[in-house]
Amino acid sequence: MTLTSPGTLAARVAATACVAGPFALADGRVLDSYFDEYRLGADPDLLRDVAEAMSALVPPGIEVVAGIELGGIPLAVALSAVTGLPSCFLRRRPKGYGSRRQIEGADVTGRRVVLIDDVVRSGTQTVSMTGLLRGAGATADHALCVLERPLGGRKALEGHGIVLGSLLHETDLPDVQGGTS
Repeated sequence: MTLTSPGTLAARVAATACVAGPFALADGRVLDSYFDEYRLGADPDLLRDVAEAMSALVPPGIEVVAGIELGGIPLAVALSAVTGLPSCFLRRRPKGYGSRRQIEGADVTGRRVVLIDDVVRSGTQTVSMTGLLRGAGATADHALCVLERPLGGRKALEGHGIVLGSLLHETDLPDVQGGTS
């Protein structure tokens, strides 16, 4: 592992995954820079180090890590490899053919599951995916993300009985405060 301190990891994440340029959010807002989770996922050393750091945030008793489509998938795979926990993958909508599933991978029925995503902003997606897991019979009351933005997500999650663990907060990233998705 090349990580020497939380500050070093934040600097590496920022250098690799924080991109200047216009970025449109789902709600129509446009930011002048953003967090590109695909760049993080494409860097095997950084992905491994992020997963190792995130493994310390996995609550005791968790049985499955659930990656939220699409940014949470590589993180869940890497976290699964680091922790030895099985993983599953959550689609925003059921697959339109084949299995027609919305949850792929490990069975979540009756198991304690932690949701994994790249960024938490408003928390809407995490709340929705928690409902999916709970509807499938899982106990889902924890979520982890690489980056938390101060846009109300933590409070929204708390309102639905979900505890959020964040590896980094927007203010941890050098030279990108205020504009990262």
